Amino acid sequence: ARSRTVGELLAPTSPFDKKCGRENWTVAFAPDGSYFAWSQGHRIVKLVPWSQCLNNFLLHGTKNVANSISVRLSRQNSDSSQKNKPCEHIIDCGDIVWSLAFGSSVPEKQSRCVNIEWHRFKFGQDQLLLATGLNNGRIKIWDVYTGKLLLNLMDHTEVVRDLTFAPDGSLILVSASRDKTLRVWDLKDDGNMMKVLRGHQNWVYGCAFSPDSSILCSVGASKAVFLWDMDKYSMIRKLEGHHNDVVACEFSPDGALLATASYDTRVYVWDPHIGVILMEFGHLFPPPTPIFAGGANDRWVRSVSFSHDGLHIASLADDKMVRFWRIDEEYPVQVAPLNNGLCCTFSTDGSVLAAGQDGSVYFWATPKQVSSLQHLCRMAIRRVMPTSLVKNLPIPSKMVEFLCYQI
Repeated sequence: ARSRTVGELLAPTSPFDKKCGRENWTVAFAPDGSYFAWSQGHRIVKLVPWSQCLNNFLLHGTKNVANSISVRLSRQNSDSSQKNKPCEHIIDCGDIVWSLAFGSSVPEKQSRCVNIEWHRFKFGQDQLLLATGLNNGRIKIWDVYTGKLLLNLMDHTEVVRDLTFAPDGSLILVSASRDKTLRVWDLKDDGNMMKVLRGHQNWVYGCAFSPDSSILCSVGASKAVFLWDMDKYSMIRKLEGHHNDVVACEFSPDGALLATASYDTRVYVWDPHIGVILMEFGHLFPPPTPIFAGGANDRWVRSVSFSHDGLHIASLADDKMVRFWRIDEEYPVQVAPLNNGLCCTFSTDGSVLAAGQDGSVYFWATPKQVSSLQHLCRMAIRRVMPTSLVKNLPIPSKMVEFLCYQI
């Protein structure tokens, strides 16, 4: 099946605009669904209220898709204060932007309350930040509501390739760089750098927190997939299986699965607690043998994203296709065309996929499916129980396999 286009955001072009430097390496949604941000190429990041985007899409058709989303957003934001009413910002970061991440002082899961004490900036408990990683190794932190620069973090010596905030509202930021390191920053302590994580022998392409903020996954060149304990800042394990550079990673909403995308034409879905590959989504048929998977081909997977329903994964590859997969099916359930795509991510409510390409962004409606009660129960259990505890439960083996995503 072919995915339905919801809309697009096109970057302005000038007659003498160079192609190089216009790449859109990153797109991001705010945790509360209020904003969407993307790099327009060169030094510019655009921050747009997501409800405004949807209203613009409504003017160009696809009313049934966008209207249902805007209704949901209006309900989400109805209780928010008017002082933080979203407005559009264009931010000049001073250098080519490689990475973006939203950080909120409000925990994504309200069960974990974190007390935020700002040192230099006296903000409320509803602070929303945008971190931008630049070509010169700097990380700039912006106030999303005002568009003002708050912090300038300088420690990396190469391109900051990816950024991720801890989902617990602590405003802990992790950056991944071509200088082969990950750095942990505490933004509530004036951007103090807490730790340098070393272990990668080559460029670090991406990083992602588990939903409970206890584990960090980092991926990079030389087939590297590392898992880190973020309480002790120590490596838990290295995941072996890819045959080429690994460029993207993301945890499932319950933290029980980890998706990684690689230039070896595959997306692997792992059990991060035991380091086992549970699923493989191939983008080249027949799959290349290990000796050929390390070479250049037109099926390199550039990006992967986990939907918030825990059932669907989106991948973006060099064969000019976006694919939507179900975690229990071998072949894509939907596809969509996209030339030169570089990044993709699901919206906060999982109803839209955004994909970036040459300074522009394209949006598709995601596959709709009502989650079964069994799957919802599985996600609720796996949010609080790692695989080792699940396997010790006094329940039938088939139930254990289901809870471990093995059937």
